[in-house]
Amino acid sequence: QVQLVESGGGLAQPGGSQILSCAVPGLTSDYFAIGWVRQVPGKEREGVAVLVSADDSRYYAHSVRGRFTISRDAAKKTLFLQMNSLKPEDTAVYSCAVDTEGRPTQAFMDGRVSYWGQGTQVTVSS
Repeated sequence: QVQLVESGGGLAQPGGSQILSCAVPGLTSDYFAIGWVRQVPGKEREGVAVLVSADDSRYYAHSVRGRFTISRDAAKKTLFLQMNSLKPEDTAVYSCAVDTEGRPTQAFMDGRVSYWGQGTQVTVSS
């Protein structure tokens, strides 16, 4: 079991910025995919951004590309999501997630992950 604890989120205005953080102290595997998923009521969970540990490659959902940036502090086992130019359609519960089963990156972007946190609400509204 991997525990993920998110922080950040809240209310932002359209065009504004927010940063989310995720502590993953219990992640001991050397090979994993870690990132962020989001969900709105009535819709499937979707991947937002993922970082693959094997080569530090990063992938983004088309809807956030160029606006969101995923990064990590490996020593502190902390993951970040910098969100810029926020739009009302970015409103969702954002969860930190990890896949340790070696699934393809597209699986993560489809929301298929091994573990995820409780999530933090991000609301973009004027």
